[in-house]
Amino acid sequence: MKRLFAVAAAIGLALALPASAQTKWDLPTAYPASNFHTENIQQFANDVDRATGGKLRIQVHPNASLFKAPEIKRAVQGNQAQLGEILLVNFENEDPLYGLDGIPFLATSYGESLKLYKASRKALDDRLAKQGMKLLFSVPWGPQGIYTNRTLNSTADMKGLKWRAYSPATSKIAELVGAQPITIQAAEVPQALATGVMDSYMSSGATGFDSKTYEHIKNWYDTQAWLPKNAVIVNVKAFEALDKSTQGALLKAAADAEARGWKLSAEKNGWYLDQLKGKGMKIVKPSDQLSADLRKVGNHMLAEWQRKAGEDGKKVIEAYRVSQ
Repeated sequence: MKRLFAVAAAIGLALALPASAQTKWDLPTAYPASNFHTENIQQFANDVDRATGGKLRIQVHPNASLFKAPEIKRAVQGNQAQLGEILLVNFENEDPLYGLDGIPFLATSYGESLKLYKASRKALDDRLAKQGMKLLFSVPWGPQGIYTNRTLNSTADMKGLKWRAYSPATSKIAELVGAQPITIQAAEVPQALATGVMDSYMSSGATGFDSKTYEHIKNWYDTQAWLPKNAVIVNVKAFEALDKSTQGALLKAAADAEARGWKLSAEKNGWYLDQLKGKGMKIVKPSDQLSADLRKVGNHMLAEWQRKAGEDGKKVIEAYRVSQ
């Protein structure tokens, strides 16, 4: 009888070991499951699961279902979620460096955006490390344009617009052109448009498609103003608690996700604009005057950013300029 109990206990322990050895992480994101960023992140999670033999399982929580966009960074920092996806420009008030890729007309193509990312990567790593986090990978949105029903011949025509402000940079643009900034996160855009809380905003074709902006707004001005990046960050203590092989698998999957994500963003950009056109939206080339006015806004914001960013910011801009 004792032997039977011993055998049963040994079997029970063997069965329990795989379950106890498995680590489960949460990864909140603010965007819909169908968005290309989220699809890329889900592939990343699948790759980690497969590479670790199920030892590390990552549960993706899309569309701000676990934490709202402004809460995700703090949730990762406090290890309420071990991983999270953030839009870097949302956190410029914490540190100017986070707002670098939201400066209009500093980097306006995928090639320029990648050079800017490489020039700023070490500084980003240093900032996040001081807050107990690590940057795993970053992927850009498509070039930003203006959604509005108004005819825009110059920035003077933007005065009084009820303008979606989701970051310090978009708030600053509103201030400089005389629009009315209203804080609206991505998941709230459809309702805000339907109720008239906002009537314009600056974003990529992806956001316009995901939020069905075409049901309310008929013009998208293709200003190609900047390419803001999303970043997937991890809590350092959670990362360091993993064994070395699992860490290696996570970093390899992250590197693959970054390369795949940049390629996917460029490919999907044209697709999103085609979808918007198919839904009746006009893709409008901005007038020379509107482009010139917006570049003045960008120059003003770059000078202001450099004052705030100090010596570290100066080094990043110099490294970027050299790479061009």
